Amino acid sequence: MNGVRRPAPRTLRGRLSLVALLTAAPLMLVLTVAFDSVAQRRLQHQADDELRTRAAAVATTVDTRGTTVRVLESANDALLDADVWIYADRQLLEQPPAAGRSTRVADALARYGGHRCVTATVRRPLRLCSQPVPGSGSRATVVTALDLSAYRGSADTLLMGSLALDAVMLACTYALTRLAVGRALRPVRTMTDQATQWSAVASGERFGSIRHPAELALLGGSLDALLDRIRSLLRYERRLTGELSHELRTPLSRIIAELDWWQAHPRTADQTRATHQVIADAAESMRSICDTLLDDARAGGLAAPGTAEVLPVLRTLAQVPYAPGHLTITVDGPHLVAGVGPVLLERIVSPLLANACRYAVTTVAVRAHQASDGVRVDIVDDGPGVPPPFAGQLFEPGRRADPGDGHGGAGLGLPLARRLARSAGGEVTYDSEHAPGARFVVSLPAG
Repeated sequence: MNGVRRPAPRTLRGRLSLVALLTAAPLMLVLTVAFDSVAQRRLQHQADDELRTRAAAVATTVDTRGTTVRVLESANDALLDADVWIYADRQLLEQPPAAGRSTRVADALARYGGHRCVTATVRRPLRLCSQPVPGSGSRATVVTALDLSAYRGSADTLLMGSLALDAVMLACTYALTRLAVGRALRPVRTMTDQATQWSAVASGERFGSIRHPAELALLGGSLDALLDRIRSLLRYERRLTGELSHELRTPLSRIIAELDWWQAHPRTADQTRATHQVIADAAESMRSICDTLLDDARAGGLAAPGTAEVLPVLRTLAQVPYAPGHLTITVDGPHLVAGVGPVLLERIVSPLLANACRYAVTTVAVRAHQASDGVRVDIVDDGPGVPPPFAGQLFEPGRRADPGDGHGGAGLGLPLARRLARSAGGEVTYDSEHAPGARFVVSLPAG
């Protein structure tokens, strides 16, 4: 039936052992049949040799020198006459007592003449052979018979022994195959346990660093490559999640603050419309943030950066709640254009400006100007600056110089700003020689 599934071992070791058993069984069967055939022929040759020896002995008692064939009497006549027929010109001279139907077979052999042997079953399995008596007189033939029961018993014993040996060999083949496959798969089981224990992201372990056979070493290398891709994807996903939450925090805080203020105080119609506008602007900013980061995540870079006037974008950033009153914005030239879109420019400058406002003591200055290679935006504050030992880790995701400084932050803003700037062909750098405070420089292509 098509719906019936044949039972099969669940483990690879069991399946390979079963395959070895099914492969060895026909081979053992063929060898057993061949061995039994050879044993049967060998036993038959032994029986024919014994019959010819007896026939030669009986032939010495037959006198064919005259015109009449005579059978001479001998000392062992009773032994020689057992299962022996003597013919002269196809005429039966002597036959064993109680020969019965076996005489018919002997008569047929005598009629054909020559050296012939046949096997017949007359109450018992018999082998009969005819042999002419040498002599120049009347032709005489001796037919001897031999009971094959003992020979067939030996053949059956050999066959049963062969089958028993086959069963033992097949059982040993199955057991040894399971043992060998189990030992061969032990490194695979070890690799499985290691993969279960290792963390997909945090662990730096590799299968290729452990000595394995060539095949498993190749498998280990493939698994290492797969693990690297998984780790990369997981790190990328965690980074994207962190960046989204980091960038959405500011517009979401504006929405919450406006709603709290609107609920806590009576508002005029104009004030309500202004609140709605602030919320709408914050929601639009959230949408732009999501679109920008998701587009960058899908394409691995921003395909169409566009252009943007720098001054309107910087003025928009100056209106965020965390911007202090001592923030100054200077743009050299009335129409300074950067080679990135407005949303992307905002996302690049926003984390730098937020950090400057967070750590500044009295002053934050933003200056945009034309450079030989494009547009530059300098963000300068008079805060404590970046500790020199930490300067090399400043743009690493999740790293902060002093996590306990009382300022919120996940250490994702500066890496995000540099990554987005590089995706548009620009750069974000930290001026370690500036003092006091900190100075960040955004370099972008000209529009």
